[in-house]
Amino acid sequence: METFTEQGFTYSECLQKIRSKYGEKITVLNQKSVRIGGFLGLFTRDGVELTGIIKEYPRYTHGSAVPKPLDFQEAKEQVLAAANRPSPPKPDPLQQAILKEVLEIKKRIAESPSEEHPTLKQLGELLELNDFSPSYSRNILDRVKKECSLEELENYDKVQDRVVEWIGESIRIYSGDTSKKHPRIMILVGPTGVGKTTTIVKLAAIFGPGNKGRRPLSIRLITVDYYRIAATQQLERYGDIMEVPVTCVDNVEDLRKTVALYREGVDLILVDTIGRSPRAAVELAEMKQLLDGCGSGAEIHLVAAAPTKYRDIREIFQQFEPFNYRSVIISKMDETIRVGNVISALAEKEKPLSYITDGQGVPNDIHRADAVRFLLNLEGFKIDRDRIDERFSPDESEKI
Repeated sequence: METFTEQGFTYSECLQKIRSKYGEKITVLNQKSVRIGGFLGLFTRDGVELTGIIKEYPRYTHGSAVPKPLDFQEAKEQVLAAANRPSPPKPDPLQQAILKEVLEIKKRIAESPSEEHPTLKQLGELLELNDFSPSYSRNILDRVKKECSLEELENYDKVQDRVVEWIGESIRIYSGDTSKKHPRIMILVGPTGVGKTTTIVKLAAIFGPGNKGRRPLSIRLITVDYYRIAATQQLERYGDIMEVPVTCVDNVEDLRKTVALYREGVDLILVDTIGRSPRAAVELAEMKQLLDGCGSGAEIHLVAAAPTKYRDIREIFQQFEPFNYRSVIISKMDETIRVGNVISALAEKEKPLSYITDGQGVPNDIHRADAVRFLLNLEGFKIDRDRIDERFSPDESEKI
């Protein structure tokens, strides 16, 4: 039996060479990558080497013996020997039996429902209890499976500590305005009933008389919520108490003039807006056009209430996207015991937090956002307070 070995830069080129030499009666039994060409070992290129047999049978006439069928294993061993490669060892019957049994066990495991590890099951139940979205929970549990060994899964407390840290890492915090434009303009937008006006008052209080350890800022309040008389009166009443001027406007030109009037001698302009349903696309577009009167340097912050269901809060984030809001302020944290809905929506939409409000008190019930407040609200998790304080507590010298 005749064998062949041929090289070429590609499989097709190599096969063409073989057929041009030996015709179509060939069988390729082995293929390997080689380096071809070059000079003194340099400039070689990747290529292919094919090894096989030439199928030639003796001619016979009527009555002569039928040619012996080709022994494929024998031919393969000859080709491997020709290619200077050792022949594979013959399979051991015991090994074959063991392999067959392993494959059968693997098949049964694949076909039967898998038993979830108790740690994964408990963590999944806690994530669901805290109203985390299915996709957020799935990502967390997939990460546990990927990063924790079976031995580590046996230590539930250690695994849940890591999960708490991962949840904290998913909460992005707004780093503040870096443009240093003067005056700074902060606009609050959001649905009706989330507490924008109260939040505006709280911001005025903490940046004004409550500006801890710093010079109180010169502040002006503007409201475009002209049609809600009670809200306007509330803002004016607090403005009188804090000695902060309040101006009401209802069109883009008046807003532009008012902002221009406050350019000199004012540090911060806070703008309250009309609450809009996230489904009212036309009204949202009109309000965005009005807010253009504040100029391109204004910071827009979206206010959303903590008790809002995950799907609704996610839709709010989406519908207010055209405003290019820089951060989210979560209000009414005191009205819910579960925060997974908020954490899930923030993480999945990649939105940072700037402030949290948790009551009606001015200015005590507004806080600079940090992951610790959310982690402490996780129900059923054992929270290592020292650990998360060290990991997530903000630097008090930072300002937003």
